[in-house]
Amino acid sequence: MTDQVPASGSLPFYRRLGKRHFLVLLALLILAGAGAGYYFREGAGQAAEARGNGKNGRPGGPNRPQPVSVMPVAVKDVPLWLTAIGSAVPRNLVTLRTRVDGELLRLHFAEGQMVKQGQLLAEIDPRPFQAQLAQANGQLARDNAFLQNARVDLARYQDLWAKDSIARQQLDTQEALVRQYEGTVENDRGLVDNAKLQLGYTRIVAPVSGRIGLRQVDPGNQVHASDANGLASIAQVEPMMVVFAVPEGHLPEINRRLAAGDTLEAEAWDRELKNRLAAGKLLTTDNQIDPATGTIKLKAQFANAERSLFPNQFVNVRLLLGTRQGATVVPGAAVQRGARGAFVYAVDAEGGVKSLPVTPGPVDGELMAVDGLLKPGDRVVTDGADKLRDGAKVEVISPEKRQAQAAPGGDQKPGGRGRRQQPDGAGR
Repeated sequence: MTDQVPASGSLPFYRRLGKRHFLVLLALLILAGAGAGYYFREGAGQAAEARGNGKNGRPGGPNRPQPVSVMPVAVKDVPLWLTAIGSAVPRNLVTLRTRVDGELLRLHFAEGQMVKQGQLLAEIDPRPFQAQLAQANGQLARDNAFLQNARVDLARYQDLWAKDSIARQQLDTQEALVRQYEGTVENDRGLVDNAKLQLGYTRIVAPVSGRIGLRQVDPGNQVHASDANGLASIAQVEPMMVVFAVPEGHLPEINRRLAAGDTLEAEAWDRELKNRLAAGKLLTTDNQIDPATGTIKLKAQFANAERSLFPNQFVNVRLLLGTRQGATVVPGAAVQRGARGAFVYAVDAEGGVKSLPVTPGPVDGELMAVDGLLKPGDRVVTDGADKLRDGAKVEVISPEKRQAQAAPGGDQKPGGRGRRQQPDGAGR
């Protein structure tokens, strides 16, 4: 019987592989088994370490203290500020205009400079008005001479009538002539005064003290009293006014304080509420409430000696309505907001935290007045509250240290692999 060689497809798998291929496959299987064993051993070791750390409160455990910054609860008087937005307006805004027509000869100001009331600012060609004044004076002198002559004749007629030398009608006629010349002279004097006034208008002076704006006309141009833009504008900036609107609900308290003669302090702050620009006082309220917004306009006055307020400048206004005596205050950063309202995390003597509901009140800088169960001396969390829950343990650290730990890589020990840094910085 002839032996038949089996086909390659019917040979077992290990028979179909060459010797070299079989050895390579065997080596790969050995390496895979070693890797799986190392992985499971490391996982079991890390789990055991995690369980051990959880019992000892070391990093990685569920009871690891959360680093936080705290501040004590205090008691102080808190001012009740009413905040609004407003616009600075000059006390007086005057457009400088000419009262007579003529050629603008000279300007005596620099754009943007501060000018005093009565200061000469511009001159118009005075020659036409000087000629009118001379003409009026000549007419007055002529009519005055006629009057003096008529008065001399009247005295002569009175003497003759007393001697019965003339008729009464002639005397009456002379008296009427004297009165006529007296009226003419009075009219001439008015013409002289008007000519002097028109001549005076050729010298334009500042009607108020303030900052002058950009000039609208250059010397050499013809100016007219009907010109819409005028020569320039003057804004009186000392003092400066600020107009702002507040909700109508505050109006009764404001009116009560104003009627009692109280001074309501006001402050003007910049757009970001970082720098106080000026301090002043409330002057008055508007005479009607805006029905569209439910607000009423108020006007406050600021000395503006440093000229930090500028016309039409946007400002934030704070109006002092009173003071809350003996208020419980906490840093504003300590007040958290959740589904049930505002609350704070209070730290007890054992390092545990508990959320306490509070009612936010007025704010004074970084402090906020609150109503609730807090007592003076209680410690509230101001930084690090985002991961806290009731009953959690915390470690009180300074804000500087917390910022250092929160920096990238701050909780990774240099040179250590897979090891976390302890809260005090010592790795174990």
